[in-house]
Amino acid sequence: MYDFLKELGIKDVNYGATLGNSDGWLKTGGKELVSYSPIDGKPIAKVIQATAGDYETVIREAQKAFEKWRMVPAPKRGQIVWEIGEILRQYKEPLGKLVTLEMGKIKAEGMGEVQEMIDIADFAVGQSRMMYGFTMHSERPKHRMYDQYHPYGIVGVITAFNFPVAVWAWNTLIAAVCGDVNVWKPSSKTPLTAIAVQNIIAPIIDKYDLKGVFNLVIGKGSEVGELMINDKRVPLISMTGSTAMGRRIGEAVGRRLGRTILELGGNNAIIVTEDADLDMAVRATLFGAVGTAGQRCTSTRRIIIQKSVKEKFVNNLVKAYLQVPIGNPLDDGILMGPVIDHMAVELMMKAIDEVKQSGGKLLYGGEIVKAIGLEDGFYVQPTIMEVNNEYPIVQEETFAPILYIIEYEEFDDAIRMHNDVPQGLSSAIFTSSMHYQEQFLSHIGSDCGIANVNIGTSGAEIGGAFGGEKETGGGRESGSDAWKAYMRRQTNTINWGRELPLAQGIKFDID
Repeated sequence: MYDFLKELGIKDVNYGATLGNSDGWLKTGGKELVSYSPIDGKPIAKVIQATAGDYETVIREAQKAFEKWRMVPAPKRGQIVWEIGEILRQYKEPLGKLVTLEMGKIKAEGMGEVQEMIDIADFAVGQSRMMYGFTMHSERPKHRMYDQYHPYGIVGVITAFNFPVAVWAWNTLIAAVCGDVNVWKPSSKTPLTAIAVQNIIAPIIDKYDLKGVFNLVIGKGSEVGELMINDKRVPLISMTGSTAMGRRIGEAVGRRLGRTILELGGNNAIIVTEDADLDMAVRATLFGAVGTAGQRCTSTRRIIIQKSVKEKFVNNLVKAYLQVPIGNPLDDGILMGPVIDHMAVELMMKAIDEVKQSGGKLLYGGEIVKAIGLEDGFYVQPTIMEVNNEYPIVQEETFAPILYIIEYEEFDDAIRMHNDVPQGLSSAIFTSSMHYQEQFLSHIGSDCGIANVNIGTSGAEIGGAFGGEKETGGGRESGSDAWKAYMRRQTNTINWGRELPLAQGIKFDID
């Protein structure tokens, strides 16, 4: 076993449910789950998953914890979250390595993901003193009106494998300063990173007696996940994953009139105009399409490029792709590790075949790679294909390093093709034209939740609210005023006079 696993408290066999404190691990009796590394296909450790009874125990303890946690002043909650950020700093290297081992992203990206957790802790500290409401002028004399925000209660956080720890922090640390408690259900493909996070923060939970505030349940979506999304005691579900899964969860939570934050699929495009800085555009495309082996929801999927510069751009991009070292992501110098599992490989190969059948052209890649000493890992070549935007497979999100090249002549056509997909997460344009830039950012431009100029689609900062439109779900989390999603809004009116005037001048008097 790797030394950093021991440092993180990961054992050969681990329990999959906790109330957050050091002694809070439940002796679960559920089915065994083996976590395999995509690096070499070998098992890392086992998890005994939570049962329905374990879930019930966690929810009941979370309810009790909420009654106490909501009464802690918000700045004090912020101080506790700051301490969580500090202890994450201490464990940045081993946790980052575990992200790489279990998920497959390169070491620099694994470290970067933990840094996102630290950054969001710092951001949440500031937010704990900035959760403002508005004061309004009443139309009635001697009345005061204002709005304020209150915590919901239990927030269910369902995370995906590709960002196994950062997305937890985006949600949980913001919700915590709002006064909410959380129950985390991680992806079954990356359970060990979740266990490690709980082990890391346990001393802070112990110090402040926060049992039940930061909880974990590991189990199948069809079992533990179904209990959570149908549970009226969980008023808010924040879920990151596929559009299909988001639709299922949105319907289930909607039936009970609960609330959701849905961060779903992306089909992100970069428009490259005739006056663009092609060197910048190539570098941004390389990271956006190849980073995390194309397994970010913000990964660049499509390049919509002006006809006159397409050939030069593609030639330079292919040269860049040829220089990408593929292999063990724990090794220095590697820029692309494996995809998550054999199913991801199969989906990628299927997508490539569908593009060819539709009339598309393979420009680079498209092969399975067998890395020396890592024959059982899941390695592929990053792939470039020339396509039409209308191909059915191009309209879908394939969670793999496939990049589609789409040609345009008129800028309005580029905007139309950019928006003519079901998803609406991240978007970008490379241009030197103020006119193109401003049209792209206007209401007749990009229809995505994120729109960038002269930077790529991937690598969002935590200071901005993250999320998308259309089939991406419409949710927002992380920065800006995303904290409002974790609280219920209340309008208050105070009559400090001795009369009872009604609004709209209505008279309703009796003798």
